[in-house]
Amino acid sequence: MGRPKVFVTRPDVPQEGIELLKKKCDVEIYNEEKPITRDALLKGVKGKDGIFCLLTDPIDKEVLDVAGPQLKVIATMSVGFDHIDIEECKKRQIAVSNTPHVSTDSVAEFTVLLMLAVGRRLFDSAAAIRQGEWIHSWSPLWLCGQGLKDATVGIVGMGRIGQAVLKRLLPFGVGKTLYYDVFHPIQPAEEMGAIYSSFEDLLKESDYVVAMCNLSEETRGVFNKKAFSLMKKSAVFINTSRGGVVNQDDLYDALKSGEIRAAGLDVMVPEPLPKDHKLTTLPNIALLPHVASAEVSVRVLMSEMAANNILNALEGKDLVSPVY
Repeated sequence: MGRPKVFVTRPDVPQEGIELLKKKCDVEIYNEEKPITRDALLKGVKGKDGIFCLLTDPIDKEVLDVAGPQLKVIATMSVGFDHIDIEECKKRQIAVSNTPHVSTDSVAEFTVLLMLAVGRRLFDSAAAIRQGEWIHSWSPLWLCGQGLKDATVGIVGMGRIGQAVLKRLLPFGVGKTLYYDVFHPIQPAEEMGAIYSSFEDLLKESDYVVAMCNLSEETRGVFNKKAFSLMKKSAVFINTSRGGVVNQDDLYDALKSGEIRAAGLDVMVPEPLPKDHKLTTLPNIALLPHVASAEVSVRVLMSEMAANNILNALEGKDLVSPVY
């Protein structure tokens, strides 16, 4: 019996993971540094035992059919796995893995960074010089924002990353931290001083509202017109979780009308967001291109985890991080 065959859907993933695969498998890699085309994906997966993919690669029934019955494992180098037809994989007994946990600290750090940058008007201040708006050496209220000291912070979704954000907020001297989660009480969060609140009360009381929730039918568009209407006019809204939890038309209206003060998004719909999207016209929003986990060390760990999941599945061992 020959070596297992693995298809990797992009060449520009950290090579540490690819080298792990090459030691034990025949590895074929798509040759363009951009999301793989549908035709190339269907051609590449044919006859393979394992697939190393990314969030940009829809792995549906057709892909599984073309790959063939010998396909044993699909490893996505991402936390999210919405792009994979999990039910179809279960039917065919194809193992599926993702790369959770390794980016927790990175995303939490970035979330606090975004909170401070938007709250303290960092982007506005940097733009002021480039746009020739710095006319007087100093003005008492010009570009004044609000920081974290004594602020009430509401975190919606108190999972692993939500808890990591909370841990990083405490040294800033926040006044109060509220959380809403369908699962509660969440003991580690409460031990750090977080107080469980209803979703509506959290929105009403918080100076910063931070979306940290998974995308599900229950959370899709949960930050909508009603939610923004409940927030303080001085509130800052931050989302580093999933773009789909926000109704972006309603967010636009809330920011445009001054219903809330400002927002910072690292995730949105669609991705990439067109440069002429109406959100880009607002002065009180910071838009980042899904880079919360963008640290080289984190990407290396994700690549290695995906590779090890493939190797374990091919050798009949338990996956490091199975989706199911």
